[in-house]
Amino acid sequence: MNGGKGGSSAGTGAGGDDTPRVGPGIRRRRRALELTLAEVARRAGVSVPFLSQVENGRSRPSMSSLQRIADALDTTAVQLLASAQAPRPVDVVRGDTEPATRGGVRPLVRGRQRLHALEFTGDHDWGREYRHRGDEVLYVADGSAEVEADGARHLLRRGDTLYCAAELPHRWRPLEPGTRVVVVGIADHVQILDDTGP
Repeated sequence: MNGGKGGSSAGTGAGGDDTPRVGPGIRRRRRALELTLAEVARRAGVSVPFLSQVENGRSRPSMSSLQRIADALDTTAVQLLASAQAPRPVDVVRGDTEPATRGGVRPLVRGRQRLHALEFTGDHDWGREYRHRGDEVLYVADGSAEVEADGARHLLRRGDTLYCAAELPHRWRPLEPGTRVVVVGIADHVQILDDTGP
C-alpha cells in the first residue's frame, strides 16, 4: 500500500485536501487503548510527527495511510471516517458538495450511524482482504469489478450487486477506468445479535 513515513507522502495539509477530519477520532481511540503516539505510528508505519499532525487536524491522511492507522488501532477506516461527524437522524449528502478522499472514497452516510455506505472510485487494493462484523452489499454503479468472496471470484458489471454475509472474507478491485462501487453495510460498532437459537 502507498502512504509513506511522513506527511509529504502520506497526506496533505489541511487546506489542500477535503478528507473529513478524522484526527479527534484517532486520538480518542488511541487514548482508549492507552497507546502512545509512538506505538501507533510504529504499528501503522508512519512517522510520529505525521500522526501528531493528523490528530491535531494539521494534516489529513490518504486512504491507504488511514487504513494502516485503523489497523494499528484495531478498528476500521470506515469507523474512523464515521467518527469525524456526529450522527444525524436525517441527512442529505449532495454529490457536488461531499468530496472524495485522495484515495477516491466518498462517504454516503455521515456520522456514527447503524450502517455505513461508501462510494469508491479509482484503484482499490486487491491485496487487502476484508472481514466485517456485519452484512455488506457491493453495488457497481459504473464500470465493472471483480470480487472474491469466500474463495470464489465473481465478475460484476454496471447494476450488479453482491451480498456478503458477516465475517465472510472478501476483497474486490475495479476492472476498468471510471468504475464506481458503492459499499453498504451494517456498521462494525453495531452489536450483531444471533437469533438463530431455539
